[in-house]
Amino acid sequence: SPTYFWGTYRPHVYFGMKTRSPRAVVTGLMWLQHGSNLRHTNEQNNGVSRYGWLMHDGENFGVQEIRDQGLLLRTEFVKQPGGDHGGDWSWRVTVKMEGKGPAPLLSLFFYVATNGQGTLRPVLENGTRLAAVAGTAEELGDFTVTFLPPTGEGGEGPKYASYNFLAAGVPGLHRLTDLVRHSLRESSVFSPPGRPRRRFFGVSSTGGLPGEPPRGQLLLHQVTLEPPAVLEVTLESASAAGVRQGRLAGPALSAALARHAAAFEQRFEDTFGLEARGVSPPQRRFAQAALSEMLGGIGFFHGHSLLRSEHQEEPVPGAESMLFTAVPSRSCFPRGFLWDEGFHLLLLSRWDPALARDILAHWLDLLNVDGWIPREQILGDEARARVPPEFMLQHSETANPPTLLLALERLLPDAPLPYLRRLFPRLQAWFEWLNRTQAGPEPFTFRWRGRDSDPERFLNPKTLSSGLDDYPRASHPSAEERHLDLRCWMALGARVLAVLAEHLGESSAPYRSMAAALSDNDLLDRLHWAPELGTFADFGNHSTSVALRWHRPAPVPGRSPPAPQLRREVREAPLPQFVGALGYVSLFPLLLQLLRADSPRLPALLDSMHNSSQLWSPFGLRSLSRDSPLYLQHNTNLDPPYWRGSVWVNINFLALRALHGYAQAAGPHRERAAELYQELRHHLVINVFRQYEYTGFLWEHYSDTDGAGQGCHPFAGWSALVVLAMAEDY
Repeated sequence: SPTYFWGTYRPHVYFGMKTRSPRAVVTGLMWLQHGSNLRHTNEQNNGVSRYGWLMHDGENFGVQEIRDQGLLLRTEFVKQPGGDHGGDWSWRVTVKMEGKGPAPLLSLFFYVATNGQGTLRPVLENGTRLAAVAGTAEELGDFTVTFLPPTGEGGEGPKYASYNFLAAGVPGLHRLTDLVRHSLRESSVFSPPGRPRRRFFGVSSTGGLPGEPPRGQLLLHQVTLEPPAVLEVTLESASAAGVRQGRLAGPALSAALARHAAAFEQRFEDTFGLEARGVSPPQRRFAQAALSEMLGGIGFFHGHSLLRSEHQEEPVPGAESMLFTAVPSRSCFPRGFLWDEGFHLLLLSRWDPALARDILAHWLDLLNVDGWIPREQILGDEARARVPPEFMLQHSETANPPTLLLALERLLPDAPLPYLRRLFPRLQAWFEWLNRTQAGPEPFTFRWRGRDSDPERFLNPKTLSSGLDDYPRASHPSAEERHLDLRCWMALGARVLAVLAEHLGESSAPYRSMAAALSDNDLLDRLHWAPELGTFADFGNHSTSVALRWHRPAPVPGRSPPAPQLRREVREAPLPQFVGALGYVSLFPLLLQLLRADSPRLPALLDSMHNSSQLWSPFGLRSLSRDSPLYLQHNTNLDPPYWRGSVWVNINFLALRALHGYAQAAGPHRERAAELYQELRHHLVINVFRQYEYTGFLWEHYSDTDGAGQGCHPFAGWSALVVLAMAEDY
């Protein structure tokens, strides 16, 4: 796809581009305020106070701002189509200090690196300045990257700078930061005419990292100067030479950026209509940034997952895979997550349906022969370097909510038939795998596999496969559990597959009958309505009297006393019963709109949603009722509460979507649903916007007590669904 060949497909770095190729040539930016730290990869709490894309169209153009200890760094890019290899692109990096006083010395490091294939040749000027990189690579062909000399801000003339150059072997792209840091020496001198000389850290050739054989090349151009300054970089594809109108730099680049910015703003309004709805300019800019940060977080990954299969004792590498996907967070989770992606695609499908279809197809191409998709995609060295070892292994019995079907439901009416025909057998295989491997103890019940295997370590063993991690389930995992949320996801899946089958002229009868059974409100009542709790619930082997207590293990003769351990204490034996944990799981029959509009169960759920002692907060619906014994409780001493009270945008979005639907449907509860919808939408949107204005970020989840952003940031994965809520586009 020439349109999507080049892109900012390296979400874990502040700024960089690569192609959608298995062993792509990569480009990127690092910077160093002398006296501070080298910046390259997105990290939390490293002193960079704000960063994120303000505009990004997912294809040809983007504008990002980064604030780092008084430095304002603006990165912009434009792609220019032409030739056979994705065309050309140009970068502009503008740097200036926000405060008064003397400007610190700043080094910017622009680099090109290979990863197992391709060759790079330096083009030097005066023996020290890397003026360009001439290269060739698979799929990319011949190309030239040119580093233009810096200029003053606002089109002023040339800017004085010192230059350093590094050529080195790279043991892997995940080691780029270490390689550059290893090569820095405080032996270079900045000597502006008529000004004091200053020493600074400059790169010098080191031959690579000791003891690590190279797998690729790195050519790096270091520019050291005093802000403000403007720097430009161009990539020109040899195959585009015949159609190129001239280098996209200077005034031509300024004009192109202005055109793309205007086109982005018009397309944003045409798509979401926020200005027509009377949304204020600051909120519109926020919504543009939320969408842009999701688009700027799309990555391309290549490699093998590490799998534990039920067919083999030892972990094995999975098949060689390629994945084009958005990511939940550029700092914490810069890789693909299965259930997150369905939520991402709800927004992306509105902005660019072709892009959303491409991403969905990549995910379905990850199916193995059994019909399983690993829930977390850790492909390649750069992705693997960001993952703790305990999360590296993917277990072949572990599922994840099939949210991709939510997105397909939205994409289906306008998707090309040949595309849908290619998807259909993969979706069938995936759904059949879910139906077979996650079956519950009786017909039309389901159970998440893969709950924590050492339940005595946890106050309530986690269920990572559900996506709701530490949300309270049965205290004692067993094969007798019935999980309400999974049953609702399967109902959604059967419904979507039935519609798809009919759309393609295939037999829909098996899916229609399954959807009817799983949507049967009487059967749902029998299996999951808990009269004693007054709500829907999971069922399992459960004790309501558990606590964490410190225990000192028995001493071993001849060894120092063992450290005390926090272990679970069960004060009352578990019994088969409904699990008293009012929260998001309880709402799933409403969230996925399985309840009839005249259901006698709707009033109880609406009451719980609007009760401030239970799920209602001024910032959105909390994940677990405030009167629950496990509300905001740690699961271990190192495991703080996650889905135990915080407000999560993805589930609040499902609630808004459902309430909007019930408010439109004829039934006795439509007015109540409409009132609750308006109030919830207002609270959610205002708080997410307010926290963005205050901190500069979207957050993973939000406090139910003061609305503060919590967890990872930036988190422009499903938290960016606030854009659809603002547009009332469900």
